[in-house]
Formats: sequence, C-alpha cells, structure tokens
Amino acid sequence: MVAIDLGSNTIRAVKYDCATHTKLDEFERIVKTADKLVKTDGITDEAIQRVINAINDMKQRFNMSENEKIRAVATEALRAAKNRDYVLGKIKEKTGIEFEIISPQQEAEYTAVAVEKCLEKCDYVNYNHFLLVDIGGGSTEITVKNKENIVSESFRLGIVTITQKHKTPEAIKFAVKKKVKDIKNFLDFAFNTLRKPKLFVASSGTPTTLAALKLGMNYSTYDGSRVNGTIVTMEDLDYWAEKLMKMEMKKREELVGVGRGDLIISGIYIFKEIFKIAKFKECVVCDDGLREGVAIEECEKNK
Repeated sequence: MVAIDLGSNTIRAVKYDCATHTKLDEFERIVKTADKLVKTDGITDEAIQRVINAINDMKQRFNMSENEKIRAVATEALRAAKNRDYVLGKIKEKTGIEFEIISPQQEAEYTAVAVEKCLEKCDYVNYNHFLLVDIGGGSTEITVKNKENIVSESFRLGIVTITQKHKTPEAIKFAVKKKVKDIKNFLDFAFNTLRKPKLFVASSGTPTTLAALKLGMNYSTYDGSRVNGTIVTMEDLDYWAEKLMKMEMKKREELVGVGRGDLIISGIYIFKEIFKIAKFKECVVCDDGLREGVAIEECEKNK
C-alpha cells in the first residue's frame, strides 16, 4: 500500500508491504505548500501545481497500479487554508488521489505509532514511554505517550509560517520564545498526568536534517534508515546553527535542501527552546513519522 503525507513544506510518501512491515520505496519532495499562507490565508496556484507535479512523479516512481491501496493525508497548511476544498478538488482532478485533512490529534497519534516502532527497532528499553516533538512547516505537535495513554497538543508554530511572518533571525528568535510559553504549560500538565518519560524523541525535517549532518550526510546523500536512532544534543544544535548561519545560502542549501536554507535556522530555534523547557540532555531522532504511522495503521485495519 502507499501512504502519503502532504505537509506545509514537504510531501512524503512510502510504499509499504503490510505482510512484512517493511518499506519498499519512499519519496520526498519540498513543495512549500504553505508558501504565502500567512499573507493570503490560502494555498497559491503555484503551490498546488508543485504538489500535483510531485504526486505524479511519485506515482511514476512507485509504478503504482490502478488498484493500489492508497491513504493520503494532509495536515496544518490545509487545515488553515480557506481554499482547502478547491485545493483538494484540484489535486484529485489532476492526480486521481483523494486527500483527507486529519486533525492535530490524529496527526500526533499516527506519528507516535511510527516513532514507537522506530524506538523498538533501535532497542530502546522504554520504547513505549516518550516525549515526541514533531516540528512541521505550519505547526509543532508535542506528544507524551505512556504505553496506551497519550496526550498531545498542536501549536501554531511552524518553520514556514514563522519564517514568512518574521524577517530577521532576531525577530524569529523572539517570536519562538513567546510561543514556547504555551508549550511549557502543556508539558507541565503532560508530565504531571503521564509522568516525565526518560526518552525525548524528535521526528520531522529539522531534527532529521541535524542528525544527518552529524552523521556526515547532506540532502542528496540522506539515508533515513541511518538517521533512525541517532542522538542529538543541545551542543549539536548550537554547533550547526552557528555553522549554517555563517554559510552562503547556496552552500547551506547543498547541505539541507533547496528551499530549506532559511527554514532550518527557524527549526533549530524552535527545537532548542523545546529542549530547554523539557530539560533533557539528549534527543533520539526518528526519520519514521506520519507517513509510516499512516501505513502501519492502514495495514492493521485491513488485516
């Protein structure tokens, strides 16, 4: 089956074998869905076209058959867009694929399913009790899971939206600091309710990019299976923030991907602030996220 995650910055898809619970192939493309969303309250025609092109390339790459089982989900950019129905209609018309806009709660639960599998595969003892941070383009999801119990909250703090709203690194830093007060209140509540976990986990573009850089990879040599289980620390964040800030944009984008050069800095600021308020010394990074969680759940459903 194929699971597709249309995010605010990236579209990610996985071809998944339900019988063996393995990835057969994967696809990722920066499409900047939320570009200009802050200004216009809608998804632009240019962004819609980028998404359509990416989906058609994905279909070709996966060699998808007519009767392929597909589950396609969309997140914060589509939740926030006033023209969401038009966007989804256009995508269906040009690709044949119908997307479902999922709630922040569903997004958190699917991602947690994939992350738990990732931690189990990486042999973490307390793999089912963790704090999970998912820094997206339009929002950041924070989840605390303890066995079957889960609490999560979505915060309108995304790397695309905050970068487009505030033009300088200083303004972005200040805006992030203001926003994380709400995250701190949520964490106090979550740790009180489900106990503070020993594991701090992060999925999504910023943490996975930092983990890849730490392992000596760049955007074109990125390997998600190597990233799964990689540890990053606050020192790693400081080191790469400083190093990337000093680089020219062209060089920076060679490392992190075209269209991600400015966004990675905003992502690091958000990641750092959450690191501080959660009071962890290190973070486990999982490349597996929403698309894998959707695939796993679909396979379970259709057993």
